[in-house]
Amino acid sequence: MTVRTRVAPSPTGDPHVGTAYMALFNRCFARAHGGQFILRIEDTDQARSTAAAEQMILDSLRWLGLDWDEGPDVGGEHGPYRQSERRDIYGQYAWQLVEQGDAFVCYRTPEELDALREARREAGKSTALKPADLELSAEEQAARKSADAPFVIRMRVPDEAGACVVKDRLRGDIELDWGMVDAQILLKSDGMPTYHLANVVDDHLMGITHVIRGEEWLNSAPKHQLLYQYFGWEMPELCHMPLLRNPDKSKLSKRKNPTSILYYERMGFLPEALVNYLGRMGWSMPDEREKFSLDDMQAAFDIDRVSLGGPIFDVEKLKWLNGLWLRENFDTEQLKERLKAWLWNDATLDKILPHAQGRMEVLSDFVPMSSYLLSGEVAVDAAAFDGTAETTEEIVRRLQFVLWRLEAQQDWERGALFESLKQLAESLELKPKALFAPLFVAVSGKSSAYSIPDSMSILGPDLTRARLRNAIVVLGGVSKKAAKRLEKEYAALS
Repeated sequence: MTVRTRVAPSPTGDPHVGTAYMALFNRCFARAHGGQFILRIEDTDQARSTAAAEQMILDSLRWLGLDWDEGPDVGGEHGPYRQSERRDIYGQYAWQLVEQGDAFVCYRTPEELDALREARREAGKSTALKPADLELSAEEQAARKSADAPFVIRMRVPDEAGACVVKDRLRGDIELDWGMVDAQILLKSDGMPTYHLANVVDDHLMGITHVIRGEEWLNSAPKHQLLYQYFGWEMPELCHMPLLRNPDKSKLSKRKNPTSILYYERMGFLPEALVNYLGRMGWSMPDEREKFSLDDMQAAFDIDRVSLGGPIFDVEKLKWLNGLWLRENFDTEQLKERLKAWLWNDATLDKILPHAQGRMEVLSDFVPMSSYLLSGEVAVDAAAFDGTAETTEEIVRRLQFVLWRLEAQQDWERGALFESLKQLAESLELKPKALFAPLFVAVSGKSSAYSIPDSMSILGPDLTRARLRNAIVVLGGVSKKAAKRLEKEYAALS
């Protein structure tokens, strides 16, 4: 048997360090067994998936040195490797399950689903909807079909309680309650598959032998196991990796830790160091050394050495490790080349000089004027925001609204950023200047700088958002209660 593993990110936002983490372990496992590592793009969420996000995934994984044997950009005999290009395949298999009696057509409306869940809740049952809850009478089914009512295809799951036993390489036999498993949608009303159907079909057709994924997918394993049984296919070996955690043991999230690979690239972390650090997340070298290369890890890789305790992703420890790589692995000439490739190059100067030239009197003015654009983090304290709004609470409110707006911003060109922020200011019944005032401080650490849209365009999305999050923390942060109130206010903006 040829070992084949995969990583399957969704191109719906910034490339996540969790994707790199899974890619690293899948790649090492495949290569350690003389097998292949596949990259598949799970873009069934057509409303949120973008070509730009897909390209960022490809670029960031390649920056880390995590190349793949088959994928959307390199081809392979099991393509296409974008799920959006495999739509007809999923439809075929979904209707096969209906014909077998292992799935059914469901015409239930969102309102009916809410009522059914509430009825189960009142009866003291789980809110997992079963076929018995969802299936309509033959007459009602026919009426809705003749009216061309929208429908989905759902899988059949056991109605009764009882344990589903899932075998996991790291965790052994895991018992999961069938009572908590709902009649999962397999094919949505727009004809696109859900993750569950697409995942199983693709893994089978692409010959995936080992599924190495995060433990958040454990509760989905009974559905996947059932689908393999319905199709009569051999199920790959499962291996659920521990989740990356913040220093406070919570699940790694961008609210508490930068999660975008692009952030670490823009900050000037070395790809070798980041891969090294991710390799230490729940795994260790046989000789317990902390610093090792990707080649070292692959040569010594044994997935059974993975520890199930939640590994802590601590940026300060990553900085320490990155420092070791800088001091021990680069001579002056090599470091010079890395600095050029990172930021000290003509492309960067071309972006900054048009803004600096009109303000400079001597060449040395360039450094203090532009240092915030050439830095990773900027020093900022609460006092620096004095006078940018009536109260600290209002400053935080404006910064949080800007952050939410920018988290959804896909076009990062200067003009698009200006229009987006201008629209937000109008929705808040503010002049743009009033919205920009705290932004100047958050982004640059100064009360004035090059224009905010220009600055953000040069800094890029990841560093801009990180500085906004830091500014909000410096100003006291947003409590859970305040966050809910602000979310309602933001959702109500025109």
